[in-house]
Amino acid sequence: MSDFEKRKLDSDFKRFTTKNFERPGDCRNIDQIRFYVQELCAKIEEYECRFNYVPQWAYALLAQYNIAHNSLLHSSFRAAYA
Repeated sequence: MSDFEKRKLDSDFKRFTTKNFERPGDCRNIDQIRFYVQELCAKIEEYECRFNYVPQWAYALLAQYNIAHNSLLHSSFRAAYA
């Protein structure tokens, strides 16, 4: 795969996430984050199958959603048992 094709896939993926996803820090609902993680995982899998390439920042975005998810889980756990 050429660098041009990688840059095109990268920009297409970025456009998709910008249009369809909210920033991980702006999410205030556990179910919302779970939905975004599920959709992002599906998109990553689609790129792996179709193009055998996934931009590295997509995995970083997934990690940010996981951090936000864990933070909300911890907060709700503390509120329930404190």
